Amino acid sequence: MADYRVGIGYDLHQLVAGRKLVLGGVTVPYDRGLSGHSDADVLLHAVTDALLGACALPDIGELFPDTDPAYAGADSAKLLLAAMTRVRDAGFQPHNVDCVIHAEQPKLSAYKRPIAERIAELLGLAADRVSVKAKTNEGVGPVGTGEAIAATVVVMVRLEA
Repeated sequence: MADYRVGIGYDLHQLVAGRKLVLGGVTVPYDRGLSGHSDADVLLHAVTDALLGACALPDIGELFPDTDPAYAGADSAKLLLAAMTRVRDAGFQPHNVDCVIHAEQPKLSAYKRPIAERIAELLGLAADRVSVKAKTNEGVGPVGTGEAIAATVVVMVRLEA
């Protein structure tokens, strides 16, 4: 019988001028981007943490600390791939991923499929194993006032026999 585990990831970054907006490894045209030590891709950060958590591995902050200059401006896709090496070394494979992007703006409907396809590619999954939803915060809190974008992700992994 297969051993399945579930992990949850969450991240939030402030929107600022002068940075490109990258979500799920896809550049989204917008007048602001996310502030952070790396490229600040909240969605890939949440995916990474969910995968690591499902396998009881150290979180993204431990593996890629924002105090380490080596990760300044880092491509979050490369960080996810490095985390995937640890996940596979621990004997696990991703099974499916369910993502929610919390953003008042920009509207993300046109980007959900390309984002899901990119995440599937990074994880070695079929595209139908990755779900991406976009939700607003109805004007409430830093996401709702357009000051930030957040992501919540649930991942299921299976232990390979």
